Amino acid sequence: MFRLRRWLGYAVIAFAIFYLFSRPAQAAAAVNGVFEHVLSGANQLAVFFGSVLT
Repeated sequence: MFRLRRWLGYAVIAFAIFYLFSRPAQAAAAVNGVFEHVLSGANQLAVFFGSVLT
């Protein structure tokens, strides 16, 4: 199980590197999209806790 997990991790990393070098603009857009979602989620949590604490 550990070997499979390790090889799958290598495959994901290799695919990410391939994607980065073959389509850099799309890779940057994907990273920006992920960060936007993370920041949006953090903002919503801040609003929630701000509402709970007041």
